[in-house]
Amino acid sequence: MPDPSLDVLAIGNAIVDVIARTDDEFLDAERLIKGTMRLIDAAEAERLYGRMPPGVEASGGSAANTVAGLASLGLRTGFVGQVADDQLGEVFGHDIRALGVDFRTPPRNGEVPTARCLILVTPDAQRTMNTFLGASQFLPPHALDEAQIEAAAILYLEGYLWDPEQPRAAMEKAIAIARRAGRKVALTLSDPFCVDRHRDGFLGLIERSAIDILFANEIEIKSLAQQEDLEAAVAAVAMRVPLLVVTRSEEGALAVRGSERADVPAEPVDQVVDTTGAGDQFAAGFLAGQTQGRSLEQSLRMGAIAAAEVIAHYGPRPEADLKALMATSLARA
Repeated sequence: MPDPSLDVLAIGNAIVDVIARTDDEFLDAERLIKGTMRLIDAAEAERLYGRMPPGVEASGGSAANTVAGLASLGLRTGFVGQVADDQLGEVFGHDIRALGVDFRTPPRNGEVPTARCLILVTPDAQRTMNTFLGASQFLPPHALDEAQIEAAAILYLEGYLWDPEQPRAAMEKAIAIARRAGRKVALTLSDPFCVDRHRDGFLGLIERSAIDILFANEIEIKSLAQQEDLEAAVAAVAMRVPLLVVTRSEEGALAVRGSERADVPAEPVDQVVDTTGAGDQFAAGFLAGQTQGRSLEQSLRMGAIAAAEVIAHYGPRPEADLKALMATSLARA
């Protein structure tokens, strides 16, 4: 198998974030609870989208955010996710390709529109989110480009997408392709509810050695191992997966690979503004470190630096020059 032409290929929900500034009166008129997130259907998505003030539209979704961070660090990246053949589908494709990401998934024809997260920001900086998962939940196995998967050193899977049947089958197929090509597979557990719903499925992947790198936060790893103590949960899972990475918010992060373990503190932040995307960018920093052949500790530090950058402003994507930030921060170590 030739050397990989992509460092990381991610599969995840293809969501367009639509961010608009509004006021409390609009939220009251729409009967929205400030600062919350709700899932909505297609009809409500179209209705609210039509009522929103003008906003900024950009590609989003957990794995797509990680890919955006990786691209900003200069890595060669790709993304697989389902959009519809509609306006927002074009927005997603144009935006993610503009980052330099290899995005090939054909748009889906049909009545289900592109997924979107309608984000309303009030003057007090509160974000009220309305999410329609739409076409992202219908990624079929035949939409995969096998050559693209074979060309990626690491296949990165978003746990959120394990819930619907078609994307789950697509990810199973992608794992098989990556395995045959001798590539590594990484999985992020995404959310405690994903673990609660699919613990047996995730553990099945681990048991059959389908996962090389597992990302989890403290709550998720405890849930996966069904242990109340963090160290017991880490010990139970680390012995079953080649590389385990656990984020702990303000307590930092840890990684275990065989008998090797590294722990790092969280990077200092003057003010935490918005934690959206912290885990996504942590994964970007860590994976960047691993593709560069860095140690577990250095990779964890890169993850912590990327996470600290993104929580210091609104939005799940880096705004600073991450490459320069990494170089400066790592040089001080």
